Amino acid sequence: MLVSGESGILDREAQGLLGEHFYRVPYLVREISPLKDLLATRDLARLLNRLKPLIVHTHSSKAGIIGRLAARLAGVPIVIHTIHGFGFTRYQQPLHRWMLVAAERLIGRITTRFFAVSEANRLEGVERGLFQSDRCAIIRSGVDLTTIRRMAIDTRAKKGELGFDPLRSLVGMIAPMKKQKAPLDFIRAAALVRATRPDVGFVFIGDGDLRPAVEAEVSRLGLNESLQLLGWRRDALEILRCLDVFVLTSLWEGLPRVYLEARASGIPVVGTRVDGAEEVIRDGEHGYLVEPGSVSGIADRVLRLLNNVNLRVAIGQRAATGIPVEFDIHHMVSQQEQEYERLLAGIAG
Repeated sequence: MLVSGESGILDREAQGLLGEHFYRVPYLVREISPLKDLLATRDLARLLNRLKPLIVHTHSSKAGIIGRLAARLAGVPIVIHTIHGFGFTRYQQPLHRWMLVAAERLIGRITTRFFAVSEANRLEGVERGLFQSDRCAIIRSGVDLTTIRRMAIDTRAKKGELGFDPLRSLVGMIAPMKKQKAPLDFIRAAALVRATRPDVGFVFIGDGDLRPAVEAEVSRLGLNESLQLLGWRRDALEILRCLDVFVLTSLWEGLPRVYLEARASGIPVVGTRVDGAEEVIRDGEHGYLVEPGSVSGIADRVLRLLNNVNLRVAIGQRAATGIPVEFDIHHMVSQQEQEYERLLAGIAG
């Protein structure tokens, strides 16, 4: 069964796949809202009390806190939380950050088991006293490596479909337009690259609250003719295959799954050194990592790859090979099933 909060673009697909087993709790929203959070906890606890699951498995920080609390109120015997990065970051006010850490510590006491998508997240959780080391397993947030590798894409035709010269170099980013992903850094890096290489095109796949700010920055920097904002796309992996360089400007992450998708597609990555990034991308081998917020660093590495075809091809080939099986989505599902069975056997005993 899947329980979601406010409506989104995947609701129809979820409803089609799960039917009556897809539930929504409208008061469960992304932003902190004391009244809505209280109502969401109440409604979710009532739903779980009616459904009586043996396991509740939560994802993301906000839904993780409310979901785990509601599960305990409903008497659910096994409560699991997957850490995809933490809700507290160094970019927040100290008091706000302290309150979020305190909430995670408190809810951690009623959590049966933790999964972390990166070793960096697991270590931070232990260091901050959210859980003991033996209560957290590493289960990567995998991607479908086989399907990505088998995709046959006519990249020239796809570029033409997007309105780009098929022989033109293309740089892109895939992310929601929200503060965490720092989309304005991508736009500014694109401007720096274009100053040296006016022949290069840029695409941004994704949408979100920061779109008006992104559009304004594109206009301010004179990128309207060379940078396309494509919004949400069903063919994102096809477009990814058309890129010469993939960029991600995130300020924080758990483990960027799109790095894995880029690697499996044989596309060099230029991204930020956040949380689990170094567990996926080895600097200089699969691409380049720079510090979050380093727009000039992003632009410099992108130009390095664009200006050296042999280097770009070699890095792309290395990126596509040797991806550990732990990053495959089928392995991820198998690991989760094994953990479920082990925990269920414990309560059965």
